[in-house]
Amino acid sequence: EVHVSESGGGSVQIGGSLRLSCTASGLDQDVNQMGWFRQNSDGRCEGVAIITRAKDIYYAHAVKGRFTISQDIVKSALYLQMDGLKPEDTAVYHCTAKDFLYVGTRSCTDFPVWGQGTQVIVSS
Repeated sequence: EVHVSESGGGSVQIGGSLRLSCTASGLDQDVNQMGWFRQNSDGRCEGVAIITRAKDIYYAHAVKGRFTISQDIVKSALYLQMDGLKPEDTAVYHCTAKDFLYVGTRSCTDFPVWGQGTQVIVSS
């Protein structure tokens, strides 16, 4: 059984920073990609950042240069450093894993969900 716990969200002002953390257990050890996606209040889902087993990293255009994904294999943890936050970054952020993930707007069914996510609110 997969258990995922996301944390680190909160309310910040424009330009602020947050660091999201995800710990996971029970995942397939051979899964190819892990990443973060977000769902906004309209229900739209967007793949934000992906890291592959080969350590290739991909970012959605909307966050490139502001967000940084990293991974601690020993701790089974995934992180997302978010700097220069904007109001459009407001969403619930989830970590996810799958052999093939995508960045950018996608159907929410493209992203496996196991945890509650962590809410990020960016305001002026």
